[in-house]
Amino acid sequence: MVFLLRWVLNTFGLWIAVRLFGTGFSDEQIVAGFWAFLLAGLIFSVVNAVFKPIAIIVSLPAILLTLGLFTIVVNGLMVYISLALAPGLTMTFGHSILTGIILSLVNYIVSSMAELQYIRSREEKV
Repeated sequence: MVFLLRWVLNTFGLWIAVRLFGTGFSDEQIVAGFWAFLLAGLIFSVVNAVFKPIAIIVSLPAILLTLGLFTIVVNGLMVYISLALAPGLTMTFGHSILTGIILSLVNYIVSSMAELQYIRSREEKV
């Protein structure tokens, strides 16, 4: 259930970011655009779940050297890879970094809400 919620919110976050930062996507492709963003959200969710831990481990020296700020670049790289795999959506790497910040906040909120729900459900059982 949390994965589905993340997928929907990542799709919405990507839609906002692509609208803010621009792309090769035209407004006439509304129906195709919905499916493109839905696919891009799914790709981002999978890439974030599978490849982000690997990228964090590989870039650990840079993350330690920059006191954690390099994770912003790692998040931007995950967005850039996801949009490169999604058909019909493009974004520059700089805008991908900004989009990564937006999506990191979205994922943080979803994770916090899921954890709070889990804690509440455990308290009700006791």
